[in-house]
Amino acid sequence: MYLRRIAPFILITCTCSAWGIDLQPNDVVAPPPGRHSVSISYLNTENNTFYKNGSVVKSKPFASPDIDGQAAQLRISTTYTVGDLPAASYIQLPYGSIKPAGSLSSYPSNTGIGDTAFMTALWPYSNRETRKYLGVAAYVIAPTGSYNNQQPFVIGENRWKADLQMGYQQPITNNVDGMIAVDTMWFSANNECSAACFSATNQSLNQKPLTTTQLGPIYKIDETYTLAASYFYVAGGATTIGNAYQNNTVNTQRYLLSAVGHYPIGRITIQYGRDMEIKNGFFESRRLAVRYQKSF
Repeated sequence: MYLRRIAPFILITCTCSAWGIDLQPNDVVAPPPGRHSVSISYLNTENNTFYKNGSVVKSKPFASPDIDGQAAQLRISTTYTVGDLPAASYIQLPYGSIKPAGSLSSYPSNTGIGDTAFMTALWPYSNRETRKYLGVAAYVIAPTGSYNNQQPFVIGENRWKADLQMGYQQPITNNVDGMIAVDTMWFSANNECSAACFSATNQSLNQKPLTTTQLGPIYKIDETYTLAASYFYVAGGATTIGNAYQNNTVNTQRYLLSAVGHYPIGRITIQYGRDMEIKNGFFESRRLAVRYQKSF
């Protein structure tokens, strides 16, 4: 189970962090116990065209915005059992950069350590013979990332986040499985929001829970190669600055395509995705990811 975005890549006064928990192909499949793995991921994103309640904003500074984001993630995972139930945990350490350009070029870039994520998952039901799995996971994201209240674009968010997720997977045909998952993320307040809240002094930024639904097919070509397609719908997450409601509820639809290769050296995943439709925030026009995982 994977954290989608390690940074907002947005001006949070105008929108909110439209990200949840992305699952990789077969993440809902219960793992065997006693396995350890290390994974390294590289993500590259491009965001442009700012929307406010479904309409394109052209007023300054949103005439022609462009935000380039890059991130590297190191993840250390382990699997075990709780009673007779399969379980897994990981810690994820990110490092990234945000570079505003276009009409946002006057804003400074930011590079640094991101917020650290912790995950524990448990499978109440798993049946390898029928290929049916039901998993639940809990995530905590700690505010360990670099943060500067004088910059609107920052890697760290200066707030705690918690997420609960449930996923289910079962076969559709001999070689195709279907997966569906739902998660809800909760946020603590950021009481040091200044530049990102367009304020000369610190304000309290609060955000309502954000719910992500994802589903799609997973096609196992053979023992080496797997293809998958995922559709995401993200809703909720409106923000309040001080006592001022920002009227920026997230309603985002996006997709993600995955190609996975299982080799003797490890698992390599290549992904491409983008937003399909959004209501508030910057439109993500490109998401590229390369992931390498080695288990032992």
